[in-house]
Amino acid sequence: MKHSSHDASLPAAYRRLQKQLGELGWMTTGSLVERNKPGQGGPRYQWSRRVRGKTVTVALSREQFHWLKTAIANLRKAWAILAQMEKLSLQHMWTNIPGPPRRKPLSKITLAGC
Repeated sequence: MKHSSHDASLPAAYRRLQKQLGELGWMTTGSLVERNKPGQGGPRYQWSRRVRGKTVTVALSREQFHWLKTAIANLRKAWAILAQMEKLSLQHMWTNIPGPPRRKPLSKITLAGC
């Protein structure tokens, strides 16, 4: 029995997740801060992220702030979609792909997330 990761017989739920992943736009990591302190010439925007183990913070324009806000949200959506895809993948493997003989059933910890 052939078990390809590009199997045309993927379940509909898995194919929907693939489609959602493919529809996401730009992605990046980091966090954003919008500061609105009176008397400082209007709003200020900052983006922080980890680079080689260090936190790097840069000032942004309003336009950059809004673009990054969408890109960060897209990455978080991608992570959530990938977690669902992983769960479906493991469920498929444990249910459909023969494993070795076992003396005891697999533990709940081993099957966690399935």
